[in-house]
Amino acid sequence: MPWNWTLPDWPDFRYDVSALEPFEKQFLLSSGEIVGAVHHVSQPEREQLRIELLSEEAMQTSAIEGEVLDRLSVQSSLRRHMGLDPDSYPTKPREQGVAEMMVDLYSGFADPLDHETLFRWHRMLLSHDRRLETIGEYRRHTEAMQIVSGRVDQPTIHFEAPPSAQIMPEMEHYVEWFNRTGPGHATPLPALIRAGLSHLHFESIHPFEDGNGRLGRALAEKSLAQNIGQPSLISLAFTIENERKAYYDQLEFHQKTLDVTQWLIWFAEIVLKAQQVTLERVGFFISKAHFYDRHRDQLNDRQNKAISRMFREGPAGFKGGLSAENYLKITGTSRATATRDLQDLVEKGVLERTGERRHTRYWLNLGEGARG
Repeated sequence: MPWNWTLPDWPDFRYDVSALEPFEKQFLLSSGEIVGAVHHVSQPEREQLRIELLSEEAMQTSAIEGEVLDRLSVQSSLRRHMGLDPDSYPTKPREQGVAEMMVDLYSGFADPLDHETLFRWHRMLLSHDRRLETIGEYRRHTEAMQIVSGRVDQPTIHFEAPPSAQIMPEMEHYVEWFNRTGPGHATPLPALIRAGLSHLHFESIHPFEDGNGRLGRALAEKSLAQNIGQPSLISLAFTIENERKAYYDQLEFHQKTLDVTQWLIWFAEIVLKAQQVTLERVGFFISKAHFYDRHRDQLNDRQNKAISRMFREGPAGFKGGLSAENYLKITGTSRATATRDLQDLVEKGVLERTGERRHTRYWLNLGEGARG
């Protein structure tokens, strides 16, 4: 099986620049829209918005690898690392590590890439993992680094990375390429091409024992941020997680060839979708702030708990809407009290009601077009 790194021209990827031009233009337009939307948020609210966007990315980049994190612990860790007033929620090692990496990526996006940055991110992500031989360094083991699935006795090999002995020269070339292709440097590349290549190239080297996917997506975000001159804050991992199978299929196919036009088109489409998700999240955040301005003093403790829980579901809300049963579980109150609370919320315009009897559902009333 000829993997891409075994081909004579590796790592000279081939692609059709003209096929990417419409995506590049849309990316720059949408980047401007996101900046404009964020500027409508006050400074204190902007800090909370960053926490929410970064925590969602931290959650989803881990979810792609099958890890489920505690959202409140991630957010608490982010607040500490960003120098904001800490809350009382306990932080956990795994959540603290990914939060620390996200803040390091966010604050140091403009810095050149070097090996120590990658080692630092790896330590942040995996210092809690006692299974690994090497943390904060490139892999050194002699056995092949393979991506496999299926039965242990009959595995399907999706990819085999370069042997450990080749990793340092491969990464020397990668780091030099990443810095050389940044804006204002020797051979700058357009934003989406550079980010897409940086991710595929890194995943094809697979330089660490574990954590390559999370680091590879962080590098794509660093690349995009450098090209637009500020942290991108786009929901890249969230969007990839929603299309996880296609993501792995695209990687597997394009780790066997150096002709990567279709990979770059797919990746560009993902980035543009991610930008739209971010715009929706910023709009939702602004609507949430206005919502609490209108209703904060109208909610009792039970109602406030339920409304907070609804907001945590994000722009899509509870799948199928909030039911009376949901309200009972969230608040632990009696059925009669739940009925009075929900009726009160509808009368105050806090919630909208649809359906009848057991099909009755409740939705946050965020204003015209908020629920879609």
